[in-house]
Amino acid sequence: MSPRKQVQEELSREKIMDVAHELFVQKGYQHVSMRQIAKELNYSHGAIYYHFKNKADLFYAMVVQDFEMLNGVLNQIIAQDLQPEEKVKMILLGYIEFGLTHKSQYELMFLINDDEVKSCIQQEPLESYGMFANTISNLTNQKASIQDIWSIFLSIHGFVTHYCRSNQTYDDVKNLAQSHVNYILKPLIYGEV
Repeated sequence: MSPRKQVQEELSREKIMDVAHELFVQKGYQHVSMRQIAKELNYSHGAIYYHFKNKADLFYAMVVQDFEMLNGVLNQIIAQDLQPEEKVKMILLGYIEFGLTHKSQYELMFLINDDEVKSCIQQEPLESYGMFANTISNLTNQKASIQDIWSIFLSIHGFVTHYCRSNQTYDDVKNLAQSHVNYILKPLIYGEV
């Protein structure tokens, strides 16, 4: 068996991305090198370069995967046979649950403050937000304005961000999340948007 094949079978892209996630969150993107990721995995850094051409490529692959996961959660909710008001509520709660269940991913998707990284990830957040905004608009029969939808998004994002760096899980704050979502949706439910 060739060395390249051995590396491919032993060290997966997923394993690299899992370790890189944690290191990026703990130390920040700029303070993590491919060598550090390899050391954490007990591999040579060349083994990582077999899977990713550089650190930006690795980061981009992680973020694409994370947005696909978030979009999958939202698509599952959208596909459910629910009343529009209930579906909107489930979308907001699903977003909060995703953020608090996948804290390290959420931080890298939305909270990392690095110019190099920001230039890598512009399309995915816009596409994900576009799906969110269009769905909310459609479910409210276009009663929610662009500004209303942005305010709703910022409100749930703020909730997630507040609890993201705590030791609390989604289950710990589930009742608070439900109250928060109900409060946000009062104007939509009672037609005061």
